[in-house]
Amino acid sequence: MFNFWQLIYNYLIIPFFYVLINLVAIFNQKIRIALKDRKTLFKNLVLSLEKIENGKPIVWFHSSSVGEFEQAKPIIEKLNSNNTYTILASFLSPSGYNVAKRYDRANIVTYYPFDSKKNVRRFIDLVKPSILIFMRYDIWPNSVFELSKRNIPVLLVDATLKKHSPRKLPLVRNFHTYLFNHFNFIVTISEEDKKGFLELGVKKEIVITAGDTRFDRVYQKSQSALKQKILNENILKGKKVFVAGSTWPEDEEILFSVLKKIYNYEKNLLTIIVPHEPSIQSIEQIEFELNKNLSIIRFSLLNQYNGEKIILVDSVGILLTLYAYADVAFVGGGFRSNIHNILEPAVYGIPVLFGPKFSNSQEAFKLIENEGGFSVKDKNELYRILRKLLADENYRKQIGNNARKFVESNTGATEKIISILKNFLVEK
Repeated sequence: MFNFWQLIYNYLIIPFFYVLINLVAIFNQKIRIALKDRKTLFKNLVLSLEKIENGKPIVWFHSSSVGEFEQAKPIIEKLNSNNTYTILASFLSPSGYNVAKRYDRANIVTYYPFDSKKNVRRFIDLVKPSILIFMRYDIWPNSVFELSKRNIPVLLVDATLKKHSPRKLPLVRNFHTYLFNHFNFIVTISEEDKKGFLELGVKKEIVITAGDTRFDRVYQKSQSALKQKILNENILKGKKVFVAGSTWPEDEEILFSVLKKIYNYEKNLLTIIVPHEPSIQSIEQIEFELNKNLSIIRFSLLNQYNGEKIILVDSVGILLTLYAYADVAFVGGGFRSNIHNILEPAVYGIPVLFGPKFSNSQEAFKLIENEGGFSVKDKNELYRILRKLLADENYRKQIGNNARKFVESNTGATEKIISILKNFLVEK
């Protein structure tokens, strides 16, 4: 089995992937940047290692990008609250790498090397990790195989494996069974995911359900956001607030049509629109669309506020705080491809609306099931539900309470994961 799967991976899949990624890089700037940055990976890693305090065990977290690293943060902060460990964070993408460089809880931030046996051995020889934690799904087999051979623990955390996962397809199923059985623990976000791993043939003693650290992270961030005051109370006085976050043009086409009708009934409604990409072009396009019917002001000009119905956010990084002011929220992406984070508004105990494309979000399914949010298929359905929520305060509060309870009842994954990690680290 060793000879078959590891030889196939290293002498067939890895060379093919190397050629493919370099071809794709010709047309993809993000991949070109990642490949260019990796040329100095080991040089930068050596310099980073020279700066750290000697003697502390190195805990290695690997994430694909920003979203997965957000899931790692509550684990990092709880695990290393006493500065006992050196935290190394590795990434596949430039976006995750660049964000983590500004995160002061990560002692070393690096790209993950191309997953050849030679690169992986060199990386591990330099780092000498006490444990490796893969976040969610971005698993690189040669690290798993090499660390397993050296008796260094490898864990997969916030793991998910759906019923129709490509990992279960006939040509790759046995490989993934073999790979996952090299882990010391696979910590899933749900019993359904645990069942998926067991059906794949993973040993039952290494699969455990702990929950999803995204709930812990969003709750943690919301508590900090509540202390921030970024809107003047005079602007909010006597108004219901509707926040539409992370919107794309496809969402806005539906949303703007509904807003024009809603304002015939809700004279004291304040709508805050937060585009996913607040470029000059997108901001000007939204202003052009809405100025025909509704008064609008940019967030950067709020010191000149004079009763405008729409606040258009032309900056980034404040959406979570803005949700705290909302009575109802709309989360974008669902009329484009996949919805964005529905937990960010739900944590504040407000009803959450989103479009029909949410197959990427297990929590969206659960939020609907718990009657804390709604998926709307078109502008008519969005108008009907939003109108009812704004007009009926008791109904709005009931749905909002359901949303809050849904988030709060799913916190606690971090503590369970920490107890597993510390058992391995104590043994070291």
